[in-house]
Amino acid sequence: MSTKDKVLVLKVGGALMQCEMGMARLMDTAAKMLAQGQKVVLVHGGGYLVDEQLKANGMDTVKLDGLRVTPPEQMPIIAGALAGMSNKILQAAAIKAGVASVGMSLADANLVDAVIKDERLGLVGEVSPKDGSYINFVLSQGWMPIVSSIAVSSEGQLLNVNADQAATVLAKLVQGKLVLLSDVSGVLDGKGQLIASLNRSEIDDLVKLGVIEKGMKVKVEAALEVAELMGQPVQVASWRDAAQLAALAQGEAVGTQIKP
Repeated sequence: MSTKDKVLVLKVGGALMQCEMGMARLMDTAAKMLAQGQKVVLVHGGGYLVDEQLKANGMDTVKLDGLRVTPPEQMPIIAGALAGMSNKILQAAAIKAGVASVGMSLADANLVDAVIKDERLGLVGEVSPKDGSYINFVLSQGWMPIVSSIAVSSEGQLLNVNADQAATVLAKLVQGKLVLLSDVSGVLDGKGQLIASLNRSEIDDLVKLGVIEKGMKVKVEAALEVAELMGQPVQVASWRDAAQLAALAQGEAVGTQIKP
């Protein structure tokens, strides 16, 4: 199977939405890929917007092991920032770049099963793949799904899902190739140099040394989970880096390869 036959699942963080140029560049890259017949799914978080909205509402952000704690009273604000504002900002950037997109969340069309991940984290969801027919239909039309990481449990409870984990599950659903894009060009060593590839034991060593920590630890662990499950590398790269995006559009490997 060539890369072209594989759906490319791009996960972007909230910092992207703070950067007009970054969004324009990423959507231009997506437009090029779609024009070449490459199917693309965009999964997003929106941490910055969530923090802004919480602050505006006099609420604090609490994290536990790099994951956002979501008390019930914060859920309406978090859902609005992610499934609402973040999703539409990205759709607007897509339309501006000539990309036809479908804005959606993890709650759509039986995509996933969602349960509470850990009582200590509040309304944070853990999702598993359920039914890919809707997202595959959207892709078959040449549209780009833009998916927020808000899910709903079988009890009808809104849940906030870590966007890296959401991207992992969507990659499994569409048998896709996962690229985690953030504002850093990949996993950096203690001297700030890009590490070309990592496997489980190398990751464990770097975590012990404190080189991989917090948000990057969550990202790398999500990448490793997919790499091992799907038996193929997952890329951790940057939307800030024009050269990386150009290489990505050409189907080349970019950033740090997380290997099974």
